[in-house]
Amino acid sequence: MSDMPGPEDDLYPPQREPMFNLPAVITLLIALFLGIHAIREFGLRIDTDIELIRRFAFIPGRFTNAFDPSAIAAELTRLAGNSSRFQVARYFLGDGSMHPWSVLTYAFLHGDFVHAGMNSVWLAIFGAPVARRIGAARFLALFVVTAIAGVAAHFAFHSLEFVPVVGASASVSGAMAAAVRFVFQPGGPLGPAVPGWQLPPEYSARLPALPLSDVIRDRRVMQFILIWFGINLLFGLFSVQLGATSSTVAWEAHVGGFIAGFLLFQLFDPPPPDPQILAGYHRQPRF
Repeated sequence: MSDMPGPEDDLYPPQREPMFNLPAVITLLIALFLGIHAIREFGLRIDTDIELIRRFAFIPGRFTNAFDPSAIAAELTRLAGNSSRFQVARYFLGDGSMHPWSVLTYAFLHGDFVHAGMNSVWLAIFGAPVARRIGAARFLALFVVTAIAGVAAHFAFHSLEFVPVVGASASVSGAMAAAVRFVFQPGGPLGPAVPGWQLPPEYSARLPALPLSDVIRDRRVMQFILIWFGINLLFGLFSVQLGATSSTVAWEAHVGGFIAGFLLFQLFDPPPPDPQILAGYHRQPRF
């Protein structure tokens, strides 16, 4: 096999691989997840940490109170017979203000290190290819949109509840769904090879995303989606009974983030690199 450089080698010069091959925006988000929880775990008193949760977690009932206070008053009356639940509801309702920032800040709080760690691992796996493709600014925008979509889905089913919602799972689910839109297509990172067509890895991840109508007909995509929904349903309905976590899982938020990432991906997807290279790139094997 010849080691002589070809003209294509000028287009794709070799680069040193960094020790941690994650986009900076992914590394930053993971550092925030773990760092914030470490501060809460080791640097705050319990009462201070609970107050932090009250101010920055998403509380569905607090939002409902902003536009339908009578519904919240009726719910508090219903809970009055259960002293502990009533006191919890009153505490997290606070003065009744909405705390609109909580639709995003909740994503940076986690129940424990296992929760923060799992979200970090899945973000590294699925968020990294998406961040490389769309860039840091667009990825952060996707993170925000899917976080809001997640709590919106949760709110639709739990508008009268006062249980705090925390965790980046909705945005991580959105990143998973965004990755599904391009990684399985022919020539893509996890898709079938195209005979005679060999793209460098950085270009295989930048192939133009297929239309949504084509994506949903892809067997690999649908298998991934079905497995994802099945796992989330399992953990959402039975996580406590299985001993997987000490608290319930806001699976509706996961679904909301996933659907938003899947349907809205092309709004964040930039134009592909050099269309001529992607349209007609065909490298013959060298011997």
